[in-house]
Amino acid sequence: MKKVQLLKLAHARSGDKGDTANVGVIALKPEFYEIIKEQLTEEKVKSHFGKNVKGKVERFEMPNLGALNFLLHNALGGGGTLTLKHDAQGKVVSANILRMEIDVPDEIAKTL
Repeated sequence: MKKVQLLKLAHARSGDKGDTANVGVIALKPEFYEIIKEQLTEEKVKSHFGKNVKGKVERFEMPNLGALNFLLHNALGGGGTLTLKHDAQGKVVSANILRMEIDVPDEIAKTL
């Protein structure tokens, strides 16, 4: 296994609903979906964001799209109208999650 940044395997899109950031992670190739699904657990995603996510992380699987969707609760300092955070709508959450390092089988890592 080799550690690689998620951005080698997926793209992402994020936004918000109140104080909850929402981020979808979509596999670049169908064969990457199982790796992403195994590696991006709720616990690992929460750990990656650290103190920026004060609530729980929920994960929803969308195998027909080769995607995972995460809700990061209490992550935006109260939401767009209340927070003093620079990213009040969670737009950069997608860029952040793509920097996460995950374990990838050596044979796949060689092709990235």
